[in-house]
Amino acid sequence: MKKVINACIGGRSFPIDEDAYNRLSAYLDHFKGNLVSREGMLSSQVDEVMEDIEERICELFQSEIGQGARVVSLSLVEKVVSQLGMPDGSSEPDSGASAGQAPAPPDEKKTRKKLYRNMEEKTIAGVCSGLAIYLDLDTALVKIVMLVAFLMGSFGFWIYVILWIAVPKAVTPAQKCEMYGLSVTAGNMARFSTK
Repeated sequence: MKKVINACIGGRSFPIDEDAYNRLSAYLDHFKGNLVSREGMLSSQVDEVMEDIEERICELFQSEIGQGARVVSLSLVEKVVSQLGMPDGSSEPDSGASAGQAPAPPDEKKTRKKLYRNMEEKTIAGVCSGLAIYLDLDTALVKIVMLVAFLMGSFGFWIYVILWIAVPKAVTPAQKCEMYGLSVTAGNMARFSTK
């Protein structure tokens, strides 16, 4: 007989067996320790990445077990841990890079891009920069097209305003990964959390 624990992950409660809970706790502790050991990482950035990783774990659990009250098993936790990896690129908490070895590169697997406003390269609201990333165009080209549309009449102005209102900001590391079309893994999210 196994003990079942009710754990809150990413703002949602999951029934999880004791072995799976211990494995997930060890993973999250090692993940946080890996982030804290990085130079230049502020505690607010570490907290932001930890929130994002918990939200991603929640999404993966929900997609696997659905809306029912099925218990999260150790095999599901192992699957999620191997899918997310670690910020340094290693796949398992126990398999850190040994002395003299460089860590594995972050996962660069491409996924479908999502349209966000790019707040890191914004002039006014980040609309043109976000569109340029989404369409794989030069930001200057998109800005010129928007400026020409604005000068030709109010049509360009209204397009910009509508996009400003409708397109969300890329604030979290997970959203930045989606904006660039990268898979939402720990390694990719850590790349955006230090900026």
